Amino acid sequence: ELGWISNVYVNPPAVVRHAEQIQKWRTVKGNWQAAWLLRAVTCLDLTTLSGDDTPSNVHRLCFKAKHPIREDLLKAMDMHDKGITVAAVCVYSARVTDAVNSLKAADCNIPVASVAAGFPSGQTPLETKLAEIKLAVQYGAKEIDIVISRSLVLSGQWEGLYEEIRQCREACGEAHMKTILATGELGSLVNVYKASMIAMMAGSDFIKTSTGKEVENATLPVGVVMMRAIKDFYLQTGFKVGFKPAGGIRTAKEAITWLMLVKEELGVEWLKPELFRLGASSLLEDIEKQIFHHVTGSYALQHDLAMA
Repeated sequence: ELGWISNVYVNPPAVVRHAEQIQKWRTVKGNWQAAWLLRAVTCLDLTTLSGDDTPSNVHRLCFKAKHPIREDLLKAMDMHDKGITVAAVCVYSARVTDAVNSLKAADCNIPVASVAAGFPSGQTPLETKLAEIKLAVQYGAKEIDIVISRSLVLSGQWEGLYEEIRQCREACGEAHMKTILATGELGSLVNVYKASMIAMMAGSDFIKTSTGKEVENATLPVGVVMMRAIKDFYLQTGFKVGFKPAGGIRTAKEAITWLMLVKEELGVEWLKPELFRLGASSLLEDIEKQIFHHVTGSYALQHDLAMA
């Protein structure tokens, strides 16, 4: 439906101003802060995407995914029996088998997500992208994070972008597909909106801001535009598409700000792992530090949170 994107207008100063206002909202404190942070944990894709990933550090990541917050801290908040785990473990396709085996050994049903389709640049032939997706699914990935070809957006080839994402969706089979737009490389907020719409039309279960490898990753103005696109798509079709900001989100305060933005733009029903994810590799450490401070009243030393 190219008519949906033919006359798109975005007012950048208004979007930026709205994002700045959200950052100025009063921060939640005490038990409310702890509750928001635990919700953030349950929506977290715990990620390792390094060139030196090995089976051992993937195994360690999976252990942390099952036990994201120290058990004694959860008991102090009477949350030890609520099944607090992260939403997924995200790795390269070559490490999917390691993650699946580690989670299976831990008797844990956390899904494994795999980046694919030429991550992070997207500069690989479509045939190679599809083959990588199929292999990741074959290895046991339940979620696939694909990356689009930015050139298709920058040159206005919307039908080509739709067809590429549609074929990736088909290759995913029953696995959920998150489409990474790499918004920092799309040139404008208008392109961000259009790419979001095309990705949803092509069958994406989630749209995701960034790979985490760009110079500019998840920003609140981009989040506003993508969430408005999700809302428009829902009003047009009745389908709820998830949202995932990723890259550069490192502090508990930033995580809460993103949760607040989702609640403001899309509503409480989006604040669950089925429709909202946070992509981060170091965020969990700061969240656990804040919860440690909430429970004990003191700041954690390095050895207090050794697995963080």
